[in-house]
Amino acid sequence: MKLLLLHLDDALELQPDFVRACVLAGAEQLSDKDSGRAVRLWSKQKALDQLGRTIARHMTGAGRAAQLCFMGSGDFHHVTSLLLSEVLERHQAPTTLIHFDNHPDWVRFEDGMHCGSWVNKALAHGNIHKVITVGVCSKDLRSPEWKGAELHWLRGGKLELYPYEHPPSRVVADYGSGASYIQEDGALHWKSISAIGQSNFVDYLVSRVRTEAVYITIDKDVLASDDAVTNWDQGRMRLPYLLSLISEIGSRHRIIGADVIGDYSTPSYAGNLLTRVSKKIETLIDQPRVRSKPETRRNINSAANHALLEVLAEHMA
Repeated sequence: MKLLLLHLDDALELQPDFVRACVLAGAEQLSDKDSGRAVRLWSKQKALDQLGRTIARHMTGAGRAAQLCFMGSGDFHHVTSLLLSEVLERHQAPTTLIHFDNHPDWVRFEDGMHCGSWVNKALAHGNIHKVITVGVCSKDLRSPEWKGAELHWLRGGKLELYPYEHPPSRVVADYGSGASYIQEDGALHWKSISAIGQSNFVDYLVSRVRTEAVYITIDKDVLASDDAVTNWDQGRMRLPYLLSLISEIGSRHRIIGADVIGDYSTPSYAGNLLTRVSKKIETLIDQPRVRSKPETRRNINSAANHALLEVLAEHMA
């Protein structure tokens, strides 16, 4: 396994004990905070391409080793698409992307990518057999069409979404029914973890993976606030349950790559005045204020990262 710490912000640097553990485990570190400020939250394609080339150069020579990357705030989740492309370039096989998140990340976004739009890019990749999104609780599922969700992926069966818990989502178009939902009376009724039951969902999730190869991406905002402190509103999943899902997936499938985001960091943006103001306004609207003390954030996030590193390394060795 190749372990990479991608420093696009200072989130990981604020956890020196975790960085130390990673270095002792053979981690390489790549710092590109200029790109981080440019691509944070959303980015035009030119800046993404530049960061993608930097990542590709750093991953040269990795061969077919599984790649595990920790990379800071959930504001960078669209960087997963760059990491995923590099991994899939080295592993030419049908792959299931398993996406743990409190948000579906499926909205339309033109001329670039948003941290809330990147799943569409992943779904369009020829080697992605299916994306399975797990753990959503956020208001993004309320009237998703109005919020720009690309729901046609659900209808085609290439995307499955299992909320942790959520009421039906009102829709206008006909999406039929799929493995993760039933459409009735103008709403998508989700097969949630809470409805299926945590124990039952473990086996159900694994049964939905039809490829040997899997890529796992984890946004820690899927976790309850006792287990993570993030830049976003958070879900209800507890860390031990997330670890158990990863272990079960890893015991039955080959994890060819994984990334972990969702560590809190103070936002910093590059670009012209309009870009910086637009991003600031978006965060004021969409992101809650974080009131915990810095040492509390560090301790909670570092503990989760240590646990995730341990379980992922075990199944990616």
